[in-house]
Amino acid sequence: MDASSILKPAEVAVALVEQAIAKHNTRLDKTFFKAFLAGVMLSFGGLFDLIITGGSPALTASNPGIVKVLGGFVFPVGLVMIVLQNFDLLTSNLMIFPMAVLRGAIPWWSIPVNWTIVTFGNLAGSLFFAAIFSKYDGLMVSDPYASYIRSFAVTKAITPDWYQILIRGIGCNWLVCVAVWQATGAKETYSKVIAIWFPIWIFVACGFDHVVANMFSLPLSIMLHSELTVDLYIRKSLIASYLGNIIGALFVALPAVYFYLGDWHADGMRDAEEAAYRESRLSDPPSEK
Repeated sequence: MDASSILKPAEVAVALVEQAIAKHNTRLDKTFFKAFLAGVMLSFGGLFDLIITGGSPALTASNPGIVKVLGGFVFPVGLVMIVLQNFDLLTSNLMIFPMAVLRGAIPWWSIPVNWTIVTFGNLAGSLFFAAIFSKYDGLMVSDPYASYIRSFAVTKAITPDWYQILIRGIGCNWLVCVAVWQATGAKETYSKVIAIWFPIWIFVACGFDHVVANMFSLPLSIMLHSELTVDLYIRKSLIASYLGNIIGALFVALPAVYFYLGDWHADGMRDAEEAAYRESRLSDPPSEK
């Protein structure tokens, strides 16, 4: 691939900090509605996943692994739509805001403000989609889908221990943030799609926990009268996956700051851009004479 079609790692780190600055400076009402739409977009991918996995009971009984792989393959379309439309998804903001705060590019209080608004925006969009486009339109209310979703809630949020959901949340957002990192480094649309697709495919097929994806599937199971209750969902799944997703994001954010943003100065973009340029020049292979 032509080197001009991708950014160097140091340039990606700078671009992610610039994204955090732009999001910090966005009006709060716009942030909420962009987060709402991100919840809807991710739920489109979640519904696509449920259509395949829930609609294949015979294949699930004979070969559950291949069903997970197939469901995971279609889910990434949600994150692709979010990235290409520049909407606000909590899990990527869990990475870029700490990066910007650590380098002094935005104030510390931007983290709780943004994360709170985006959390409720993602939740509102996910609940809207679950109610309108999954339950009330009749798509998920009959078998085999309804039975699958009710059993899914048991295996996803009731059977696992709290610490297991936490660990699954770490693995999930580590991969999601790698996907966002790779997409930021790609310049063409098709490259961004490929960069996103594979890490997200892995996390879904492996059964890791994405706090926003769960905001669609688990409340939908509650709407369809599963054993899961709202109280148990919040205490066990939402909190554990949220904390796990924060930790997973830091597994990408902290090394990025350490490796690539050491020369960042908060008094101007030029210093950061020059630092990224120096890093990229150092990482370039020597030219052949």
